[in-house]
Amino acid sequence: QVQLVESGGGLVQPEGSLRLSCAASRSIGSIYVMGWYRQAPGKQRESVATITNRGGINYADAVKGRFTISRDNARNTVYLQMNSLKPDDTAVYYCYANGAVVGTSWGQGTQVTVSS
Repeated sequence: QVQLVESGGGLVQPEGSLRLSCAASRSIGSIYVMGWYRQAPGKQRESVATITNRGGINYADAVKGRFTISRDNARNTVYLQMNSLKPDDTAVYYCYANGAVVGTSWGQGTQVTVSS
């Protein structure tokens, strides 16, 4: 497995921006897919954005045009740039990795709160 540590969450006003980071404990170049999920109170965990090691990207419809996922293999880090944040984006955001070598791994989560 791989240890994943998220950072960058916090409190932001509507229409604000945050950048989440996910630092991995090992090289991520061979990890097939990494991404971000979120879970709001009383709701199921849902996929936000994923990126493969070949650069294939998928976004949830709710965040298309506002969020951008990227991975820096040299730094073993995955990012989620979140712009035009809305109160509905409030959730705990989890980093995720899945691949033949590492199996499935989750970070501990970072809280994002969008409120005025």
